[in-house]
Amino acid sequence: MEEELKCPVCGSLFREPIILPCSHNVCLPCARTIAVQTPESEQHLPSLLHPRGPAPPSAAAAQGPGAAAGSAACLDSECAAGGGGGDHADKLSLHSETDSGYGSYTPSLKSPNGVRVLPLVPAPPGAAAAAAPRGAGPASSSLTCPQCHRSASLDQRGLRGFQRNRLLEAIVQRYQQGRAAAAAKCQLCDRSPPEPAAVLCEQCEVLYCAACQLRCHPARGPFAKHRLAPPPGHPGAPGGGGDGGGGKGAGGGRKLPTCAEHDLENYSMYCVSCRSPVCYQCLEEGKHGKHDVKALGAMWKQHKAQLSQALNGVSDKAKEAKEFLVQLKNLLQQIQENGLDYEACLVAQCDALVDALTRQKAKLLTKVTKEREHKLKVVWDQINHCTLKLRQSTGLMEYCLEVIKENDPSGFLQISDALIKRVQVSQEQWVKGALEPKVSAEFDLTLDSEPLLQSIHQLDFIQMKCRVPPVPLLQLEKCCTRNNSVTLAWRMPPLSHNPVEGYILELDDGDGGQFREVYVGKETLCTIDGLHFNSTYNARVKAFNSSGVGPYSKTVILQTSDVAWFTFDPSSAHRDIVLSNDNQTATCNSYDDRVVLGTAAFSKGVHYWELHVDRYDNHPDPAFGIARINVVKDMMLGKDDKAWAMYVDNNRSWFMHCNSHTNRTEGGVSKGATVGVLLDLNKHNLTFYINGQQQGPPAFENVEGVFMPALSLNRNVQVTLHTGLEVPQCVKQPKLPNN
Repeated sequence: MEEELKCPVCGSLFREPIILPCSHNVCLPCARTIAVQTPESEQHLPSLLHPRGPAPPSAAAAQGPGAAAGSAACLDSECAAGGGGGDHADKLSLHSETDSGYGSYTPSLKSPNGVRVLPLVPAPPGAAAAAAPRGAGPASSSLTCPQCHRSASLDQRGLRGFQRNRLLEAIVQRYQQGRAAAAAKCQLCDRSPPEPAAVLCEQCEVLYCAACQLRCHPARGPFAKHRLAPPPGHPGAPGGGGDGGGGKGAGGGRKLPTCAEHDLENYSMYCVSCRSPVCYQCLEEGKHGKHDVKALGAMWKQHKAQLSQALNGVSDKAKEAKEFLVQLKNLLQQIQENGLDYEACLVAQCDALVDALTRQKAKLLTKVTKEREHKLKVVWDQINHCTLKLRQSTGLMEYCLEVIKENDPSGFLQISDALIKRVQVSQEQWVKGALEPKVSAEFDLTLDSEPLLQSIHQLDFIQMKCRVPPVPLLQLEKCCTRNNSVTLAWRMPPLSHNPVEGYILELDDGDGGQFREVYVGKETLCTIDGLHFNSTYNARVKAFNSSGVGPYSKTVILQTSDVAWFTFDPSSAHRDIVLSNDNQTATCNSYDDRVVLGTAAFSKGVHYWELHVDRYDNHPDPAFGIARINVVKDMMLGKDDKAWAMYVDNNRSWFMHCNSHTNRTEGGVSKGATVGVLLDLNKHNLTFYINGQQQGPPAFENVEGVFMPALSLNRNVQVTLHTGLEVPQCVKQPKLPNN
């Protein structure tokens, strides 16, 4: 923070800081130093570029007595006496004494912080002399910000016209007090380092810590009349303040700042147009009378909230910058290590070139070693795999023998089918070739030494080494499931320089089976539709380039929805179908039956949805059921071989498939009725319900494949779809007890 508390001109802590129109701060003494007087005839030039020197008497006379007054008024009362001469005039001079103010270049002033206050610019010869005879009116004063180099003109109040930054002054004072308090150490301590001082004896002028004060300066005897005070910089010390450096008024609180134009008035309002606090008198008779003015306290809280919000953003960026610096430091270390590795590799290769035979032998030995390691790895993998299978088979055999020993026929028959299947599967895993080694013990290598000498002379760097891509990182915060769709996102690790040509996304079958490729491409976001409901899928991704395929990422587990949420599908519906209520309510513009499908497709599991009859006029025959995606949509559902449906009127219902009517059942629908559709793909049947009661027997058996919810209706019916429903309790099957 100390850099924020230093003046850009002098490089020291701010003293009486003032706020420039550009919002930067500068010390009041430094502002006197860099202020510039400019004749009105030269005001079209930047204020800091005008050559200045002692004005000729003729020029002063031509300007008249008012010029001297204006010159004196350009600065505050402390520098007005300096006018155009004295110490301040020497500091403001832009020309060296050797060229009498007419040198070819003006010198440049710099602060200890390196900020250029007055930049180097060409000074045209005779500029000051040419300006003097013209008598171009009184001189004006300006001040250039040492940070952004924006100029500001001074009015008749001079530097006193700029607002005092009392908040910055208070912060500087607190900072100085804290630094002074931290520097105050006991002067009698024999410890290293000494303890912080607790008191100061005003008579002895010695700083004591608590222990040394009790030991060396007890409050009795000749020390009884000595006065102990807090150390310098302590809040309770004289001049220490304790109020943040703002001073205290008669009531013990911080003294309220007064208006710069009305000394007797305190700031009470804030001018939004001028972006400055004002007093009541400024509103009554000043230039802020017609400006947008708001309460000082309200604007204070609002700006504090804005600053806090902006600080949060800066804090986040600073955190990212810290993490980035850590990455860069790690990168430095990696570069250093990799450089050493490459240097060592190059030295080893160059040393090997001294003797061609030695170099070639090293290469061949390396190949032999790699071939040996590969063969060993394959054999060890086969050993581990075979050992695992053998242990599983042995355990299964021992378990089966124990089962055979039991004399409980019913208990044996409960598990015998499963055991027989397990034993058969265990036997099938020892297929032909499973008990044969995958590699041979022989090394099929042939030595070719003909191009050896030619290769030595042609050895050079051809291209940078290209490696396979690293492991992709799955972005779990972006991976999600919706209904029977899953979305996966991934990215490459930071500071990865190996090229990536594409990615391969793999997904299992939702039942613990083998992985299969579902996407190959350059994108890092992929959505897979048409999965099974209430299923758990495992997904992984890997990257590839011209060098090969990189390793797999970590496996992410994705769970699809237990129940299906879907709507009517406007893209596949007949053109006479009208959808509303976010595609959940369907009606029709035609007196003929038209078909509309749902957006979900089912091939596995048990699914249940309901359709509420909102309007039922003139006893029509709506049909409810399931269909293939390519069902005929301009006639009643169930008249072709692509749909299985129940059509119903106000008295009875029929099941229909391939235009075949079966199972007439009494009981119909009316306005307000609810039709339920239960599709059980585990048992491969379809059942219908009206107002919660099963309508007839199970409608269709042996239904297999991919089905979509379907409905046919005409303009006399309006139906609303309800999904995401649990299977009714009356149709749930009881769970078998665990064996």
